[in-house]
Amino acid sequence: MTKDLFNLIAILTSTAAAFAFLNQRYIKLPMAVGLMALSVAFSLILLLLNNFGLGHEFAEATVKMLHEINFSTTVMQGMLCFLLFAGALHVEIEDLKAERLPIAVLATVGVALSTAIVGFLIYGVGLVVGLDIPLAYALLFGSLISPTDPVAVLSILKSANVSRSIEIKITGESLFNDGAGIVIFLAILGYIAAPAHADAGMITKLVLTEVVGGIMMGLAAGYGVFLLLRKVDDYRVEILMTLALVTGLNALSTVFHTSGPLAVVVAGLLIGNHGKKLAMSDISIQRLEDFWELLDELINAMLFVLIGLELMVLTFSGISLLFGFAAIPVVLLARWVSVAVPITLMQRFRDFSPRVRRILWWGGLRGGVSVALALQIPTSPQRDALLVATYCVVVFSILVQGLTIKRMAGSQGA
Repeated sequence: MTKDLFNLIAILTSTAAAFAFLNQRYIKLPMAVGLMALSVAFSLILLLLNNFGLGHEFAEATVKMLHEINFSTTVMQGMLCFLLFAGALHVEIEDLKAERLPIAVLATVGVALSTAIVGFLIYGVGLVVGLDIPLAYALLFGSLISPTDPVAVLSILKSANVSRSIEIKITGESLFNDGAGIVIFLAILGYIAAPAHADAGMITKLVLTEVVGGIMMGLAAGYGVFLLLRKVDDYRVEILMTLALVTGLNALSTVFHTSGPLAVVVAGLLIGNHGKKLAMSDISIQRLEDFWELLDELINAMLFVLIGLELMVLTFSGISLLFGFAAIPVVLLARWVSVAVPITLMQRFRDFSPRVRRILWWGGLRGGVSVALALQIPTSPQRDALLVATYCVVVFSILVQGLTIKRMAGSQGA
């Protein structure tokens, strides 16, 4: 088992390194976009060669590796918490406070609104193309595709020309809305599994356990590590403690069924603000930021390679592809409404940049979290079509929206 795990890590790291080199040397796209594009191209070439009877053994070995990795578990219980902590570590709490109203509304009301719009429209699309997608499954798809992916957003934003105010809105929303999306996803999944037991009490318990429990766990663990950081002045020990914080929260959230992503975001904000200001020396802060930035880049690289390679394990058909392509404008429309309506209502209380709707709409990228949740859909006749639709939306989001967000932002104010 240990040898197999090491081999998988070695193959994935080598592939990511090779694609990163090719992108940096010849293609020169943003890292996330370049790695995704090369991974998708690589997968398509392997599938094409396999159809002509070439490279069958290599394609088979790649598919076997992808099945062994278990994308959903790898992302949700492995990569995501490290990436969220790294992202939260660089966010100023004062900036979040200044944008707390739009962030809170977009991360909750916006996700719920988008889930409903996507669900009902996808249900209709299924009827039109000849797929029997029950409304519950359509809403399940809406819940997993509505939250913007913090990994994709934070990665792409680094190269986009957006104002600080809009950057904080997008970053804050993406850090917190996956918690709302996961709760809605689990609630609908619970209804599908046992309709008789799905009621308001179940949803309330789920919200309290996942959301409130995750936030409280993040605060408690983050504050405990903060107190310990004040007693040492050695960047090696401090970095190790932050690693222990993330891995510990990840493990505890699984045991207590709380939201691991929310826990590490809260802990990351606490360490990134109070920890750096009140418990660390300048050299420790610099080393800590360098370490987490490097770890963030490395895991990001492997994640986007994995997303591209997942193409090889999907089951495609003409109808499922048509359904998947139709899902793209549906998700874009739902994102526009879920951004425009709350922003328009909030304009009664505060001012917004004239371009904020457009940038928040187009900058709402989807990524590994959506794919990981889609892979948790129970085995059913609808599963393959929903997986293909998720993949189509994610690939479009990163390759098309990711490449054009800088142009879409243009020059704009706060």
